[in-house]
Amino acid sequence: MARRKKTSPLEDALDLLSMLPWWVCVALAAVSYVLLHRWAAPVQALDFQGQGGAVAGAVMQRAVVQGLATIGQYLVPLLCLAAAALSVWRRKHRESLLADVAQARDAAVLDGVSWQEFELLVGEAYRQQGYRVTEIGGGGSDGGVDLVLTKGGKKFFVQCKQWKAYNVGVATVRELYGVMAAQGATGGFVVTSGRFTEDAQAFAQGRNVQLVDGDRLRAMIQRARRAQGPATVGQRESATATDGAQTHVEGAAAPQATSRPECPRCGAPMELRTARRGAHAGTAFWGCSTYPKCRGTRAVE
Repeated sequence: MARRKKTSPLEDALDLLSMLPWWVCVALAAVSYVLLHRWAAPVQALDFQGQGGAVAGAVMQRAVVQGLATIGQYLVPLLCLAAAALSVWRRKHRESLLADVAQARDAAVLDGVSWQEFELLVGEAYRQQGYRVTEIGGGGSDGGVDLVLTKGGKKFFVQCKQWKAYNVGVATVRELYGVMAAQGATGGFVVTSGRFTEDAQAFAQGRNVQLVDGDRLRAMIQRARRAQGPATVGQRESATATDGAQTHVEGAAAPQATSRPECPRCGAPMELRTARRGAHAGTAFWGCSTYPKCRGTRAVE
């Protein structure tokens, strides 16, 4: 994935502040103005005759602080207010992206977004699952980590790969796993709009690294979209029709899409299946829709 271009310290500060809720940025604008306005108070003139050099130095230092505070009392609040506006825009933009992807017919819609939008989508999908998301990008010495998730005191790393039709190989998964071990992360996720090679899937088996391809990411985004609030009638009808078309049942009537549970292992929608062999032959059970990538099962209640 392409990485961020070099930016100025002012742009970096604006980007960092915009990650905060808009109301926090507004509060920071008010507090910074009050403090800097106080520091910008004029320095009282002093007679340096008979006074030590330390006194003169202190006054000169106070004058420098006053000059910086005079400029900062307007610049810093404006920066915070601009960050508040950017925070609101980003939230609206994330909601719009979620709606577009959730209503799309397949995961190919992910190929049309930029890498920045792809990271926003991934972050919002995990945020809706209760994670606290920190967007850091993967261009530094962090092994390509794009997002840091925290939940219940545990830390998870996410590496985003918008590789479209390309397959993500085992080297990427190994890289993330190494960073996780070095920095003590509980788990990690490699998320792509494409697919994973068989070697990558084999390496992730039995390790605390989950591979999320385009189809699974789209399912996550659909759940995140539904978690935001009631959908419109048209969206509900579209979602029901899509889920119904994808439901495959072996030897049993298909249940309604809304009754399908989520896989306990990967969170993907499950399908009603019938065991064909073994001691439970002929018994219905829920199986993960991503089988054979995920072999999660659940008993029919």
